Amino acid sequence: MPDGSRQTVTARPDLSSALLAAKVVPPAPRRAAVSRRALVESARDSGARIVGVTAPPGYGKSTMLAEWAGLEDRVVAWAAVDRLDDDPAGLLTLLALACERVSPDVAAVAAEMRGTGPMMLGRSASLLASALARARTPFVLFVDDLHEADSLGCQDALEIVLRGVPEGSQVVVAGRHTLGHLARRRVEGDLLEIGPADLRVDDEGARAIYRAAGVEADHGIETVVRRCEGWPTGDFLCALLVRAGEEASALAGDDRFVADYLYRECMVRLSPQTQRFLRRTAVLDQLSAEACDAVLDTADSAARLRELEDANLFLVPLDHRRGWFRYHSLFREYLLSELDRTEHGVVATLHRRAAAWFTAHRLEARAVEHLLAAGDVEDAALLVAELALPTYQEGQVAVVSRWLEELGERTVEAFPQLTVVAAWKALLLGESPAAERWAAMLERFDATGLPADESTALESARCQIRAAMCVDGPEEALACARFAVEHEPAWSPWRDQALHLLGSVHLLSGDVDAAREAFLAAADQGATAGNPDSIILSEGELAVLAIDEGSWADADEHARAAVRTIDEHHMEGYSTTALAQAASGRVALHRGEVTVAERLLARAMRARVQCTHVLPFLAMRVRLQLGYAYMTLGDRTTAMHLAAEAAELLRRRPRVGLLAQEVTGFRTRLERLAASPGAPPLTPAEHRLLPYLQTHLTMAEIGSRLFVSRNTVSTQVGSIYRKLGVTTRGAAVERATDIGLLGG
Repeated sequence: MPDGSRQTVTARPDLSSALLAAKVVPPAPRRAAVSRRALVESARDSGARIVGVTAPPGYGKSTMLAEWAGLEDRVVAWAAVDRLDDDPAGLLTLLALACERVSPDVAAVAAEMRGTGPMMLGRSASLLASALARARTPFVLFVDDLHEADSLGCQDALEIVLRGVPEGSQVVVAGRHTLGHLARRRVEGDLLEIGPADLRVDDEGARAIYRAAGVEADHGIETVVRRCEGWPTGDFLCALLVRAGEEASALAGDDRFVADYLYRECMVRLSPQTQRFLRRTAVLDQLSAEACDAVLDTADSAARLRELEDANLFLVPLDHRRGWFRYHSLFREYLLSELDRTEHGVVATLHRRAAAWFTAHRLEARAVEHLLAAGDVEDAALLVAELALPTYQEGQVAVVSRWLEELGERTVEAFPQLTVVAAWKALLLGESPAAERWAAMLERFDATGLPADESTALESARCQIRAAMCVDGPEEALACARFAVEHEPAWSPWRDQALHLLGSVHLLSGDVDAAREAFLAAADQGATAGNPDSIILSEGELAVLAIDEGSWADADEHARAAVRTIDEHHMEGYSTTALAQAASGRVALHRGEVTVAERLLARAMRARVQCTHVLPFLAMRVRLQLGYAYMTLGDRTTAMHLAAEAAELLRRRPRVGLLAQEVTGFRTRLERLAASPGAPPLTPAEHRLLPYLQTHLTMAEIGSRLFVSRNTVSTQVGSIYRKLGVTTRGAAVERATDIGLLGG
């Protein structure tokens, strides 16, 4: 998949590092906090590996975690989750970076936390769990604001990671609600739950809050505590009001004693300028003086942030240099509602300014969120079209999917750039019905009235998808690939893909020399454009050509280049890696390195799952190369199953030129061989299901994840057990890990 904007979407190192550092550094305890030391000590002594701190906003969850972190003598890891982490790749990356101090093994796998769909669970989450399990020093991992990443994919990934927490270590997760998989640990006795009742403050705690706010509590404190029902933030708000001259007893009238009322009472005592600053900067998830100046079009935000911090007005520092902050989440929610109520007309403008600032600082992913909030669908769509491909390359497929979903199908249909993105995403993820639907939609787009260069670019995009899907046969595919190569200039981010497609189609007609020339050009162009997909695909094809000619030294060179690119760019599990890994496995077998070959082939078998009939020549060639490898290993059973998969692909896409003869010939060749012992390989559907056996999900819940029935899941699980020679989930996971189907 091409990446035409890699240089424009990479965050400026200092700013990106600052934002990331803010999420993995434990904050200092707040001055007004009531000590939770007794609660912390009880949780530490409980022996529970997982501690869940669950309560509504304002109960001091983050404050308790920060205090606990400050008391720890074990290694401390901290991860503050935000809404951009609601993606398995994003969440796993954050957790791995937070835990780098825990163990060298964790630091070694931190860059591998990316991938697609169940592959994230089968490899990345398993790798992190295994690395944590090998930690030689006890640790405590704190995960704050986990409710920000509560999608099913994130829940499943976290459950697998938690399996790796060793005895003597703990993970403390805080959020507004209990996640399903944590509730299951209750049955196992491995979970300690801390809830609102545990976090409520009594009269003495309220007095401590008052004293920290510089207020002496009078005789009315009991009434205030009763009305606040032990809610710490409510007590703190009351203290601020008393400090401003209000009588505590006066707060016990008929007023609704809720956050909005209390915040409003506190706000009216601030200057109009400060109120406006608070409301308007609340559009930012994270605040810095420079970002606030940009949003407000002012130059005094640094001083205002210092004043707010000195006044202890719900401003939470995110780094030790006091460069980045956030508002307390409940206070921010109030500010945003007030902004919408009192200054609704400026909300979109503020978000546009924020988007412009983040774009200027090369943090376009955050800019997209602000453009969507501003309702600037067209600008958001154009930016998503630029960001989607590199975001896919980073393994954050769920982010791309969410962007497209939030833009809506009508918007995606209206922008051919987005339709192309949606089509390629579906093609490369093996989402066959979606790929065919988006490809058809792109064909129907009316290019009348487009400028000549845009019309040509659109036709080139259409041609590349037609060539890749090869619905109308090799002649039409060749014409399409040639058109794309002729019309994608040297600087185009799509040229390397067009060249690779041209080489692939040449093979369908048997023009090996032309194919080799195109693959060499595609690999070179991919290196120039920074697109690892084209390098991996083309070097893999060149390795296969060299194997076919008996040039094993050349095959080794090309295979090593492809696998090196996979490893350097951490693209394990992508459909585009399967052919290169299969070819590398064949080269390793030729060298007599059977163990190395088996690991490479296991990786290719996992990656083949997403190679479906919508990319027919890639999907068939992957099965053939794997089949040849397993035939060399003497595993006729696995080879026969791969040949059957290739035959089914051929049935779905029969017009693939000489490749059809190779598929048929390979199956005929296998039928002449003697049967070999051993179980058949896992099917693509079983590979998709396998990672979920690491979780506590029921058959029905797994079915809902994979959009199949419970009965289908039950049948596939039984088949997995038979093929792995086991009878339980735990044994299946252990066996799959041992043979490389899960983890590394």
